[in-house]
Amino acid sequence: MGQRRGTYAWWVAFRFSVMLSCVMRVSAQIKYSVPEEVKVGSIVGNVAKDLGLDITSLDERRFRIVSGTEDSQFEVHQNNGVLYVRKSIDREELCKSASPCVVNLKMVAENPMEIHYVAVEIVDVNDHSPSFQEEEKIFEIFESTVPGKRFQLPTARDPDVGTNTVRVYKLNHNEYFSIRERGEDKTPFLVLQKSLDREKHNEHKLILTAVDGGNPPRSGTLNVTVMVLDSNDNHPIFSQEVYSVTLPENVKAETSVITVTATDLDESANGDIEYVFGGELDPKIYDMFILEKDTGEIRVKGEIDFEKNEVFKLDVHATDKGQPPMSTDCRVIIKVLDENDNKPEIEVTSLSQMVSEDSKPGTVVSLISITDRDAGLNGKVICSLSDNVPFELKPSFQDNMYSLVLKNRLDRELVSHYDIELTATDCGQPPLSTFKTLSIDVSDVNDNNPQFLQSPIELYLVENNVPGNIIFSVTASDKDLNENAALTYNIVRGEGSQVKNAAFLSINSDNGQISALKSFDFETVKTFKFHVVASDSGTPSLSSNVTVNVFILDQNDNAPVILYPVSSNGSAEGVEEIPRNVNAGHLVTKVRAYDADIGYNGWLLFSLQQVTDHSLFGLDRYTGQIRTLRSFTETDEAEHKLLILVKDNGNVSLSATATVIVKVVEPKEAFAASDVKSSTKADEDNNVTFYLMITVGSVSALFLVSIIVLISMQCSKSTDFTSKYLPEPNYDGTLCHSIQYRSGDKRYMLVGPRMSIGSTIVPGSHANTLMLPDRRGISGEVRA
Repeated sequence: MGQRRGTYAWWVAFRFSVMLSCVMRVSAQIKYSVPEEVKVGSIVGNVAKDLGLDITSLDERRFRIVSGTEDSQFEVHQNNGVLYVRKSIDREELCKSASPCVVNLKMVAENPMEIHYVAVEIVDVNDHSPSFQEEEKIFEIFESTVPGKRFQLPTARDPDVGTNTVRVYKLNHNEYFSIRERGEDKTPFLVLQKSLDREKHNEHKLILTAVDGGNPPRSGTLNVTVMVLDSNDNHPIFSQEVYSVTLPENVKAETSVITVTATDLDESANGDIEYVFGGELDPKIYDMFILEKDTGEIRVKGEIDFEKNEVFKLDVHATDKGQPPMSTDCRVIIKVLDENDNKPEIEVTSLSQMVSEDSKPGTVVSLISITDRDAGLNGKVICSLSDNVPFELKPSFQDNMYSLVLKNRLDRELVSHYDIELTATDCGQPPLSTFKTLSIDVSDVNDNNPQFLQSPIELYLVENNVPGNIIFSVTASDKDLNENAALTYNIVRGEGSQVKNAAFLSINSDNGQISALKSFDFETVKTFKFHVVASDSGTPSLSSNVTVNVFILDQNDNAPVILYPVSSNGSAEGVEEIPRNVNAGHLVTKVRAYDADIGYNGWLLFSLQQVTDHSLFGLDRYTGQIRTLRSFTETDEAEHKLLILVKDNGNVSLSATATVIVKVVEPKEAFAASDVKSSTKADEDNNVTFYLMITVGSVSALFLVSIIVLISMQCSKSTDFTSKYLPEPNYDGTLCHSIQYRSGDKRYMLVGPRMSIGSTIVPGSHANTLMLPDRRGISGEVRA
């Protein structure tokens, strides 16, 4: 029945404790209370609800306990924010005799960073009974002892605290003795109420009961035996009942603390006094202090550390040497003075070793806790950071708690790693300091566009390139890292005449190598442009583009075409009749030819390969005019065959031949024949004129197209790109081309038969390019 009543009372206490587990905000701190020995899994409180946090985002924000006890008795559920008991709680194991027993928990929620402090008070449950170190205590008391004499009894120990600790001592009913308590720690004393008579009772059996204040109360007993003796009727008396002294910590061994003094009115052995420590002291006391039994001097034996014990309470007994001996006691209180002998300790809770370079100022990087076991000014700590770092310390509402937050914007491309030195210095004399280095890496963000080495790019491509071969390579760089710097290349596809030629180009997306899918013909297209885009692999992807201006360079791939003479069957052969009486220098005829190439490749030279008489005819190598070198004589033949070779000036020269048959006639026949040939000549001239018109029309159309392209390029391109094509007639008697174009500081000229005075041949220009002096600045160019 008693057990059921005890269980019911414990359950009522538990329900009452749970009802007391209400939320209290003290200096922005939530406080709960929970009784010890509560079942594992019991709910302490809903932290998320009490803090006003969104319960649905707890798991995403990694709501958790980051510090507390080393082996935490509590855990928070990330699904609902409930704080529950994780393991069995023993208040006496956690806090020993400290009251109240509070466990401080530090909780963190990320994105955004929030720090909350939760205190859980462990409420004591009366789960321990008072107990004595001894089973029996024996007193020897002289019968001459006067009533009112006190005898100190052993103190019962109860690990519980508050009302659950020892509250009262009781003694079984008897007529000689009573119980009296002293001080807050309720030290029990056996008080003699009536004079003893050894002849009536030489021994008294008593039972001392210690009762705590729990509900229901618990108790423990001690058997007390009083042996009644004779004689020695004066007991020693201390000069003070309580002695108090201060002692600095870290004093050397054998240092004198205090000397207690007691006097005894008896003489000889009954008045000789010996001093001993009370047997009810903590055993550790005997390792800390020595009591000189003859003098009462207390000296230091062990290490005095303020951080371990701030106060020592010693009980000293003074006993005479009478038979039976008589004794008295006093209390010695030793207060330890703190010295600045502990350096501050730095505890860093890093949320992450990596900080994104796009983090905003105010972002919490780490939580820093500073502790100093000293007290007062010796335990007051000032914390600081190394200079020239984009971080700062912000103090918390709790002492010696800081947050390391971002002060300025980060740029990984400038600084990718920081070593931050934390310095904690206390205010003692002399001050003590502790240093700790915190390493932080800056993670990359895709904040840099790819950059081309040159923009725009000029590509000079020789015509008749091999389809499929690499003609050029573009390269871009990105200051970011990893996938943010992994570049891919592609050609912009669109509409328009410029983009049509780009359709015949292919680019390797990995390395930017450009291949031509067809062979370009200078006579068809002379210039075009396209755009290359370089994109990184970041999220979102960043890109840049560059304009590539392509100039097709001429090759000697067209042989000269004979325009005159041309026979009726299409062969390059003609007949000319001249009077025999013509003088030297007479124009016999003029060979006309055309070459579709330009510059040296289209510059035609004429030469006589075969002639009947070298002394009669001469050929102008530039104009193709055939003239007589001297007058005809009677011995000269009447018919002469001239084979004319027409070749261009390319690296590999191409040529064509024409045959002219010159018939020498008498003057009268020449005049008569002229009338007959006039009509035929007119027809041939008409044919020649027709071909010339077609040729001139083609050249004119090409000229107009070039002008239009030049104007459009001049309007669309940047100022440092000034390449031009300018048609310039520069021929005499022969259809050939002369084109000038400009690039950067150089002006190029592809010329025909007659070059400008002062021109210079540029080495390596395929022998058909001239560089004209210019005073422009220097710019880069690419030749393929």
